Amino acid sequence: QVQLVESGGGLVQPGGSLKLSCAASGIIFNVYAMAWYRQAPGSQRELVAQISSGGSTNYADSVKGRFTISRDNAKNTATLEMNSLKPEDTAVYYCKAVRFTTGINYWGQGTQVTVSS
Repeated sequence: QVQLVESGGGLVQPGGSLKLSCAASGIIFNVYAMAWYRQAPGSQRELVAQISSGGSTNYADSVKGRFTISRDNAKNTATLEMNSLKPEDTAVYYCKAVRFTTGINYWGQGTQVTVSS
């Protein structure tokens, strides 16, 4: 059974930092690209950051320079470090595992991030 479990969300003041983690089980983690998406109320889910199985990264323009995605294949974990948080970063953040060669993908249940004073 495949599971992606996010953790680390919460309430933070503008300018603050949070670190999200995604723990994967039931998949061969190192062959999957890992991604973080977010969805704000009334908005579509959007890609925030992605890291390939080989470690290449890409980011949404809105988070470049503030967010960093990484992976630890030994621990089957993907991490999103978020700095200089803004109120517009408020959303539910979802972890996704993607195997591009087959199109198979899995989603986590999401974790709430709220940026507010």
